[in-house]
Amino acid sequence: MREFVFRMRGGLWTLLFVVILFMLEPVSLGRVTLCLVLVTSGQVWRCWAAGYIGLYRGENVKARRLAAHGPYALMRNPLYFGNYVIGLGWSVLAGIRGVIIFTACFIVLYVLVIIPHEEEFLLSKFGAEYEDYCRRVKRFWPVSLRREDLRGKFDPEIVKKSEIHTIISTVIGTIIILGISLCYT
Repeated sequence: MREFVFRMRGGLWTLLFVVILFMLEPVSLGRVTLCLVLVTSGQVWRCWAAGYIGLYRGENVKARRLAAHGPYALMRNPLYFGNYVIGLGWSVLAGIRGVIIFTACFIVLYVLVIIPHEEEFLLSKFGAEYEDYCRRVKRFWPVSLRREDLRGKFDPEIVKKSEIHTIISTVIGTIIILGISLCYT
C-alpha cells in the first residue's frame, strides 16, 4: 500500500487542494497575506532542498546518495515540510476547519505512509550511514546543528530541472485559490 500511495502522491496532493477549494470562505486581507507568506516560504524551502537532493521526481523511491547537507542537516524531509507549509498557506483561506482537515490528511498520507516507505528504501540502500543520519537528524524538527552540516553542494540546475513543475503548480494553485477566495469577499 505504501508504494501505491507514494506513486499517487501527486494526485493525492491535487485531491487535498480540491478539498480546500470546496471549503473556502470569505477572507480578510490578513489571511490573504498569511497565505502568500506561507506559500512563498514553503516554495523557497522546497527549492533550497531540491538543490541538495539531486534528481527526485518519479513514481519510485530513488537516491544516488544520501542527502545530509543544507536543509537535510536540519530535517530529514525538507521537501515534504515545504509541501506542508504550502498546503497550510492554502488551507488558511478555508479557515480553521480547512487547516485541521489539511493537517490531518497530511499526517496520515505523508507521516504515516509515504515517509516510512522512503525510509525503508533509504535504510536498505545506505544501511548504517542512514541509521547514523537518523540519530542525528529528526524527520521534521531540528535538534542540533553543526555549521559544517549546512555546507555541501547546492545545484541550481537541479532546481531548474526538477522543481519547475512544483513552482508552476504552486503559482497556478495559489492564483486559483486566491481568486475564488476573493470572490467570496
